Amino acid sequence: MNTRTSYVLVAILAAVGAMSISSAFALEQACPDCDADGVITAKEALLKEVPISVWTDGLTYDHESTIRVDGQVANIRAGTPATLIVTSPTNNIVTIDQLSIDSNGMFSTTLSTAGNLWKYDGIYTIKVQYGGEAVNNKVLVELTGGIPYESTISEPTIRCGASELSVTGACVPFSISGATATGAWFSSETNSLTVKISSFDDGILTVNPSSDAIRGIFMVLVDDQEWDDVDINGNEVTVMFPAGTEEIEIIGTFAIPEFGTITALILAVAIISIIAVSAKTRLSVMPKF
Repeated sequence: MNTRTSYVLVAILAAVGAMSISSAFALEQACPDCDADGVITAKEALLKEVPISVWTDGLTYDHESTIRVDGQVANIRAGTPATLIVTSPTNNIVTIDQLSIDSNGMFSTTLSTAGNLWKYDGIYTIKVQYGGEAVNNKVLVELTGGIPYESTISEPTIRCGASELSVTGACVPFSISGATATGAWFSSETNSLTVKISSFDDGILTVNPSSDAIRGIFMVLVDDQEWDDVDINGNEVTVMFPAGTEEIEIIGTFAIPEFGTITALILAVAIISIIAVSAKTRLSVMPKF
């Protein structure tokens, strides 16, 4: 290699190096319209390109932790909150919440891992959806030090009819088009019914679980997405789903303790107190005419 060729190679390498430095510097250069300390970092530039981003302050937690969840949306829609959905290793809904978006497109919340719905070890999915169903992102965290979860499929204990779905030992009236049902189960923890399907076309699923199994219908998820194309009539639910759908979850309202016995006792004590006071003061409970 002669001296002239060496100079040419050195010049080429220098040009390539300068281009690399310029590209890296472009991600850190000062914003021309901002103050002197306004710097666009590579992370901020990336967030502006992603419709919605979500992250946590860690990857692994125990069952007495607080998970901080932060995120940002690229295109702010005034008055539109983000929807947060957490699912457990058992594919059950752990929590659903709505998050406010600030003027910078940021959102933040905390999740406590203490509680019965967080009792299993494994991977928990934290998904945040904003506006349309297509605008979503998720982050995975792992919980350790709790109860190991082993997925098992139990055989049905009773025989159900052709128009009934075998769900955890019970028969639920149902009909389906555009798909076949491949499995179903109740969750007492989240008051929900999950139906696994294999869909080959747009279709309709109608189920009518008893009120003993699900107490009131609150929400329907299709492949973990909050779904609006639903008709709810009492405990009968009709869901219109697209081709390719794999899972439909019907969530009931959480039970509110009944206080009938306590109310009766309070009423009885009140009546006895009125009679005792009336007898002592010689007041008549009944009005005189």
